[in-house]
Amino acid sequence: MLETLDLTRTLTREAYVREVTRRQIQLRELGYQVYLQKRPVMILFEGWDAAGKGGAIKRITEKLDPRGYVVYPIAAPQGEDKTRHYLYRFWRRLPERGQIAIFDRSWYGRVLVERVEGFAPEDAWKRAYKEINSFERQVRDFGTILAKFWIHISREEQLRRFEERKGIGYKAWKLTDEDWRNRKKWSVYEEAVEEMLVKTSTRSAPWSLVEGNDKYWARTRVLSRMVEILSKELGYTPTNPLKRGSGKKSVKAAK
Repeated sequence: MLETLDLTRTLTREAYVREVTRRQIQLRELGYQVYLQKRPVMILFEGWDAAGKGGAIKRITEKLDPRGYVVYPIAAPQGEDKTRHYLYRFWRRLPERGQIAIFDRSWYGRVLVERVEGFAPEDAWKRAYKEINSFERQVRDFGTILAKFWIHISREEQLRRFEERKGIGYKAWKLTDEDWRNRKKWSVYEEAVEEMLVKTSTRSAPWSLVEGNDKYWARTRVLSRMVEILSKELGYTPTNPLKRGSGKKSVKAAK
């Protein structure tokens, strides 16, 4: 599935600013509808290290009412979470009705890092595909809106971003020895990703694959897809501020 993505897609700075502004305004409007209709929303991001998950999340939340969402950065389980079933920490983070929960990495760690690094035995991560599909089906049956994003970049682009982070002081903290170690296992992780996408992209919870080599393209693609998903699920079409403005000019010109 990853081979079908066109990583050469790009967007100009001008087009990016215009599209992000439009989609963020629409997302804010849809966020209010989430609150009015009392629908819980779950948005999860998976992708390569340095793929741009954090940047995409930032653009989603920038114009949302801060009282209406929460972001969960997911790392290795600690404390009580470590002693329980791997889905436990996600069950207890399910959003309330009318709230949005955003996961920076998710329960898919079971079939990715835990599989590749040997933290979960083979029978456990193989069983996890059905467990995850069941989990997602249950939250969907409850009325939850679920959006799943995989942000894909090339191995060469990842290296470029790693080197960039290493040379910029305020970004250096993002780069760890673990990132370099994971990079050496790219082909093994790629195999795990492909199997994950095939086995967990269901009719009720499909994956949205995003070309991430160009950050402008990736961010606008995520925002556009979120507008599509929320509009369909909520039965609500948000206004298009850019189109509305151009429409007024057309009327004036016609006169």
